[in-house]
Amino acid sequence: MPRQWDDRNGERLCRDCGVWKPLADFCANSRRPDGRGSYCKPCFNARSKASYAKRVRERDGREVRQLPAVPEGYRWCPACDAVKVLADFPRNRSGRDGHGRYCKPCHNEKGRESRTRLHGGSREYHLRRRYGIGEKEFQELLAEQGGVCAICGTPDPQHLDHDHRTGWVRGILCFNCNGGLGQFRDDRSRLAGAITYLRGTTWQRVLIHPGVYQMCSPTRGRPPSPRS
Repeated sequence: MPRQWDDRNGERLCRDCGVWKPLADFCANSRRPDGRGSYCKPCFNARSKASYAKRVRERDGREVRQLPAVPEGYRWCPACDAVKVLADFPRNRSGRDGHGRYCKPCHNEKGRESRTRLHGGSREYHLRRRYGIGEKEFQELLAEQGGVCAICGTPDPQHLDHDHRTGWVRGILCFNCNGGLGQFRDDRSRLAGAITYLRGTTWQRVLIHPGVYQMCSPTRGRPPSPRS
């Protein structure tokens, strides 16, 4: 039971720092009637760290590394051992202050190391994560296409095309064809409209006699300006 002079008007006297503080500033303790312990949170944390350091010293014979003092708005990166502003750390909603543990350069480097260790590289990680296949399956699909873009026939395409509704892989395309399908939103009616538009606005070569062709004027559009 607490001593009578330990509490007054919703406050408690911390037995370590000797400062009267609101009960909310004390650590939880289910064994006490009010659910609060005898030490304020900073003092309790200091006691916990000292106890942990003592146990490590007695068990392993080594000293626990002391973290550097960090001012408000800054954070210490354990990878590069530097104190940096919070803006230099990536966002992380699960972090205690909404930021990641490592600064952005160290975070990126550790991410690359993890992808190399677990997947053999960033490309394999990207393919597995987004499309569900690896580099081996990619090369097999490319070989089935003859090593060229499935639409225009450009050699050595590198972009994996997939159905955005189902996620199923459809083929391997070059940069321009893959981007073109994305711009047309995989909509057949839009693509058909584009074909109709080109037919009506593009000059066409028409055979009028064996070996003789004539450029036919489009049904829509106008010739370019003489100044262009």
